[in-house]
Amino acid sequence: MNEIILSIENIEPIELFGVQNAKLSLMRKAFPRLKIVPRGDNIKIAGSNEDMEKFKNKLNLLIEYYNKHGQINDRAMETILMDVPPETLDLPELAEDILVFGNRGLIIKAKTENQQKMVNESEKNDILFAIGPAGTGKTYTAVALAVRALKSKQVKKIVLTRPAVEAGENLGFLPGDLKEKVDPYLIPLYDALDDMLPVEKLNYYLTNRIIEIAPLAFMRGRTLDHSFIILDEAQNATDAQLKMFLTRLGPNAKSIITGDLTQIDLPRKRQSGLFNTINILNEIEGIAQITLAEKDIIRHKLVKKIISAFDKDEKRKEEEREKAKKASKYNQ
Repeated sequence: MNEIILSIENIEPIELFGVQNAKLSLMRKAFPRLKIVPRGDNIKIAGSNEDMEKFKNKLNLLIEYYNKHGQINDRAMETILMDVPPETLDLPELAEDILVFGNRGLIIKAKTENQQKMVNESEKNDILFAIGPAGTGKTYTAVALAVRALKSKQVKKIVLTRPAVEAGENLGFLPGDLKEKVDPYLIPLYDALDDMLPVEKLNYYLTNRIIEIAPLAFMRGRTLDHSFIILDEAQNATDAQLKMFLTRLGPNAKSIITGDLTQIDLPRKRQSGLFNTINILNEIEGIAQITLAEKDIIRHKLVKKIISAFDKDEKRKEEEREKAKKASKYNQ
């Protein structure tokens, strides 16, 4: 009996072998004369040369399918393992609107028309500005797109960044290392990642800097290639910071910039650069802009009413300020 060891480092083991080795059982059923033993990022097979060659070809097909779709369902596994020539296989196509298969069977996809526009524009452009109020799913959709790109090997890493405005971007006095200093400002991004990646895999990605936390203040001087970069809460970045961020992209990078122009937290002496940046870059090919609205809010049903009430109050205050200005001019 001969044996060989095959590398499976380019595919998630749980995708290949299944929960509780359910898919591994399908492999062993398809190749009853082979001994198949998973070993970390490798798989050892023992048997006849003919059977091992067939298995090797099937494994390559499985990896190709995974690289295209980001996951392997049971139907695809059973189809690929059929004892027929590869060119005759009728491989199932996954629903195109699914972005990521998350934890506990969670299916993550665009839930509104504008979120779907985000997906479409991100696929066609390397830089996308997604602007809208809280709860419209702009950050969550951006993270899903980044995770999909990482799983399908379109990029080698994800970089998450966000202005730490509450600390004035001067994080040195906070305890811990760089990651611990900036983590409080990146909780919404972590929440999204927790939905989309198993804990062990997420920790592995973070430890090995495949998913990297890079506060905006520390991005200067870097060139990010083969990366998917998300700048969240961009309304709290200045003109200079946005220019610095946008010029970090390498030739094979993609970026999504999210922001809410109604929630600027910068000190009064500092102006948000987001509105000006959007206008400056408006006509550049390869840069797209999407505006999400109140109708895209997918949080609690009261959130829409809360945002609407604050908008009405702000309009009322603006009208009162205009009336006061006119009255002041009249009295003069």
